[in-house]
Formats: sequence, structure tokens, C-alpha cells
Amino acid sequence: MASDAVRAEFLVEPFVEGSPGPHVTAALEACRANGLEPDLGPFATSIAGSIDAVTAAVHDMSRAALANGATAVQVRFGESPSATRFGDLHDALAQMVAAVEEQLSAPLSQLSREEKQVAVRLLDERGAFLLRKAVESVGEMMGVSRITIYNYLNAISRPERATLIPDD
Repeated sequence: MASDAVRAEFLVEPFVEGSPGPHVTAALEACRANGLEPDLGPFATSIAGSIDAVTAAVHDMSRAALANGATAVQVRFGESPSATRFGDLHDALAQMVAAVEEQLSAPLSQLSREEKQVAVRLLDERGAFLLRKAVESVGEMMGVSRITIYNYLNAISRPERATLIPDD
């Protein structure tokens, strides 16, 4: 890529795989209208070109997405693909855990049983347990077994059983 070229990666939310809403299609069309072809990836969409073209496309894309129902637009700029990655999945889990710890004002390991259940619910809402080995990792951070995490998750999906599930 030329030295005056940049790359931007963006994520338009909400995103439903296989069924992009009008907010996503409007964002893609805004990029194309600026002469850039979006490259749809598994975690984000990227565009590359001159600084002027990319910044204009990001501006128009953000406006179009939000005007058509997007709830959030995340953008990262960089000179190369490695400079703009959203991070690997391990980083994603760490970021979700950090956000929950901040929200609950304590590290996972110092939470009460009830707070740990809340933390698991919050992590589940953020999609943390879709990540490989997340149940084991969160269990280690909390100081509980993976069985306990599965019990907490089961209680979320079947709240009428929540009082019947003991900790280990």
C-alpha cells in the first residue's frame, strides 16, 4: 500500500449474519459511492485507498448506517491490515471481562456468588461464551469450576431453576 494510503475497518451494529439490515447495506453503498469496494470479513469490513477517499467514505458510511437504524459504528484506521485488526479472540474475552469487572467494581475472583451469577449473565449477553474455551477461562478467573459456569448459564436460560443449582 502506498505511504499516503490507509485502511479502515468498520463494524456496523447490530449485525445479523446472512441477513444484513438496511443500516449495513446503506453503509456498504456509501463506501461504493466513494469509489471504494468494501471487503467483508468475518469480524469487520475493510476499505483501503487514499487518505481523502477513506476518510470521506468513513464519514458517509457512518452517517448512512446511523440514519438507517445502526445502533453503533466502530471504526479503526491504520496503514496496514496488521495495524487495524480488531484483536484476536483472546483479546475479545479479556476486553469483555474487563468491562464486566468495571461495571461490577471488582475483579471476578472477588465477587460474591450472586455477583458472579450477574457477571456470567453480563458476559453471556456480550457473547463471551461463544468464544472457544471461554467457559474454562471465566471459571478460572472466578475461582469456580466450568460446571459452575454451566450451571449459571443454565439458570439464565431457565430462571425457574436458579434456586436449585448449588455451587461446587
